[in-house]
Amino acid sequence: MNEILGYIGLGLMLGLAGIGSCYGTTIAGNAAVGALKKDPSKSAGYMILSALPSTQGLYGFIAFLMSMNKDFTTDGPLMLGIGLGVGLVCLFSAIRQGQICANGIAAMAQGHDVSTNTMIYAAFPEFYAILALVASLMV
Repeated sequence: MNEILGYIGLGLMLGLAGIGSCYGTTIAGNAAVGALKKDPSKSAGYMILSALPSTQGLYGFIAFLMSMNKDFTTDGPLMLGIGLGVGLVCLFSAIRQGQICANGIAAMAQGHDVSTNTMIYAAFPEFYAILALVASLMV
């Protein structure tokens, strides 16, 4: 039973983080497509902001890889907790970061110079995904 819990934890860690990145990048990507219709000259800025939420999936993948050497016969419940924690933090962090980036993209398309500020604001939810990754590595 412990082994099953451990593998469920690994699946949640990788799966939820990946789902969050998919949602976050598409939220920002949808805004970028709309912004391209208004001002195509800023497409590089739109692309950078659209890519930011993809990092949470990478954090989930790193935590997944680093957790593969655990002994699931004894650490199964622990791995379930770690996986659920990392997965949920990365899921919500990526979605919220995508929303911040989408707002920044829309503002850029309207002529405002908010690219740098948007990246700074988008770093705040990312910080919590990094904390979740670090916490999973410390266990």
